[in-house]
Amino acid sequence: MFSMSALLGLLSQKFILRAMLVGVLVSLCASLLGVSLVLKRYSMIGDGLSHVGFASLAISMALGWAPLLVSIPVVVISAFFLLRINNQSNDSAIKGDSAIALISSSALALGIMITSLTKGMNSDVISYMFGSILTLSQSDVIVSIVLSLIVLVLFIVFYNKIFTVTFDENFAKATGTNVSLLNSLLAILTSITIVIGMRIMGTLLISSLIIFPSLSSMRIFKKFKHVVISSSIISVFCFLLGLILSCLIEIPTGASIVVTNLTVFIICHIIGKTIK
Repeated sequence: MFSMSALLGLLSQKFILRAMLVGVLVSLCASLLGVSLVLKRYSMIGDGLSHVGFASLAISMALGWAPLLVSIPVVVISAFFLLRINNQSNDSAIKGDSAIALISSSALALGIMITSLTKGMNSDVISYMFGSILTLSQSDVIVSIVLSLIVLVLFIVFYNKIFTVTFDENFAKATGTNVSLLNSLLAILTSITIVIGMRIMGTLLISSLIIFPSLSSMRIFKKFKHVVISSSIISVFCFLLGLILSCLIEIPTGASIVVTNLTVFIICHIIGKTIK
C-alpha cells in the first residue's frame, strides 16, 4: 500500500538508486533520439533493433559471453542494415516497413528458439525480455552511464546538423552536410540506447521509450527545440513515476513505465485538442 514511509524506504535501497540513475540517462537518450526518429519515420527501426538485441543476448548467454559486449556491435550492424533497407524501400521488392517487420519477428523467434535449446526460459532471460531493475550489477551501471553520457554529448554536439537532416536532407546535402554520416550516427546512438535500456525496460518494451515521449510532446508543441525539451521532461517523469509505481504495487517495471507513458500521451492529446 502506498505511503510516504514506503516511498522513502524504497528510495533508500541501492538497487533502486542504481536503476533510477541508469533509467534517467537512458530515458533522456531515448527521448532526444526519438524526436528525430519519429519525424524521419524511423520509429519502427527501434522496435526491430530491440528484437535483434534479444537474439544477440540469447546467443551470448548460450555461449557464455558478456551480453553487452556482444549485443552492442550486433545491434549497431543491424541498425546500418535496417537504415539501408528503409532508405532504399522505394526501389526494393520488399518495402522498408515490411522488411523491418520480417527481421524483427525472425530475430525474436531465433532468440526464443536458442533460449529453449540451451538454458530455457529462466529468470535471466525473462528479465531481458520484460525488464527487471534487479538485474543491474555495478559493472552494468558503470557501462550504461559511460555509454549514455557519450550518446548525450554526441547529440548535443551534432544537434544543429541532426535538426537539419531531420527536416530536409536535400537542404542538408546542399549545405555540405554529410547526410549519410549523420544518419549512421543516429543509427549508432539509437542502437547503444536500446542495448543499455533493455536491462530495465526489456527487449519487448524498450522501443516505447523512443516513441511515446516524442508523440506526447508533439501533441502540444510544434517547434523542434520545444518538442525535444518537453519530450525529455516527459520521458524522465514517466520513467521515475513508472519505476516507483512498479515497486510500490509490485508490477513489472517495463509495463508500468509504458502504461505511464500511455496515460501521459492521452492527457497530452486531450490538451492538444483543447488548445487548437
